[in-house]
Amino acid sequence: MSTDDDPFAKKPESDQEPPQPPPSGSPYDRPPTAPHPPPPPSASPYGSEPPPDPLQGMPPLANRGRRLLARIVDALIVGIPVYAIMGAAFRNYDYHNTGASYAESVIYAVIYLIYQVFMLTRHGQSLGKMLLKVRVGMLADGSRPTTEAALKREATYALVPIIPCCGSIFWLVNVLWCTWDKPYRQCLHDKAGQTVVVSTA
Repeated sequence: MSTDDDPFAKKPESDQEPPQPPPSGSPYDRPPTAPHPPPPPSASPYGSEPPPDPLQGMPPLANRGRRLLARIVDALIVGIPVYAIMGAAFRNYDYHNTGASYAESVIYAVIYLIYQVFMLTRHGQSLGKMLLKVRVGMLADGSRPTTEAALKREATYALVPIIPCCGSIFWLVNVLWCTWDKPYRQCLHDKAGQTVVVSTA
């Protein structure tokens, strides 16, 4: 039997059919795609730069001791004349009268609030802060507090503490908050107004 009749016989190379190319659209005829380059080390993996530090370019944060002393000075500046006037107006004042004592605290708190809001929106500083060389600025850009921010800030400091029972505890927690708050050393009234206290020395 000849090789022409044998279907299993190996044909000469010249008689073999050439290999057929892969069908159109096959993944083999697509050009390889280049891998995406890794992001630069400084770029955010989420496709945007990290937000800048709000304190960049601002003075350093104020010392906690100077902040406390500034509040004490302001309390004396407001408290001495207020209590002196109320003492003169109410000569028969009964110190054992709880209602009268509470009313006195409310009057002082409201006057203190007005004083602080006026000074912060005009100068960024109260008289006590001027003396101790600290000032209040908006956390976003360091500018003077807006009226809304100053109201929120000082109402949290002056008005919330006069709430019976829990007010005194809140005041203590509020003023101590800056001792462990990071990174901006904010008290709770700072957080309410979105403000920060910096040094002017």
